[in-house]
Amino acid sequence: MEVIPTPLAGAAVIEPRVFGDERGFFFESWNASAFEAAGLPPSFVQDNHSRSQKGVLRGMHFQQPEAQGKLVRVVAGAVWDAIVDLRRSSPTFGQWYGLELTAKNKRMLWVPQGFAHGFLALADGTEFLYKCTTPYAPEHEHCLAWNDPAVGIDWPLDRLDDIAPQLSAKDQAGLSLSDVPTFDI
Repeated sequence: MEVIPTPLAGAAVIEPRVFGDERGFFFESWNASAFEAAGLPPSFVQDNHSRSQKGVLRGMHFQQPEAQGKLVRVVAGAVWDAIVDLRRSSPTFGQWYGLELTAKNKRMLWVPQGFAHGFLALADGTEFLYKCTTPYAPEHEHCLAWNDPAVGIDWPLDRLDDIAPQLSAKDQAGLSLSDVPTFDI
């Protein structure tokens, strides 16, 4: 696998080695020793799987306390994935990074603890998988507003064919960067 650093310290794009032929493909999506050798956490405690229709926007979620690191990928369809650094001591605090993850490109994104994370489904039937370093704790979950002008995430809404982003009630009530709890890590 190739680990490609992002502009946000600690976050990385992971491109697996894919072996394919006329029958299909094979790739190793996670290997504890390979991840540890690359400086990524070798241990996860929970796997999650979501399915979304085109235009569904999920995010920007995080837990504080009991922060989660996440390894995310798409197994069907496509998303535009975004992260925001919420670590006050980081030189990239409040900055965002985004990229397209698809079933075809097989890229993964490592989202370290201390980041908000979300995605916009770009295709119907998009299936999104994520491995987490800490169990889900709804009492510690928070939501940064997906459209907070202080962060300025450039969502590719023009790719939705005039569909308005579909958000849950929780995501519609997301808070501004100045109002969410941040991290001292």
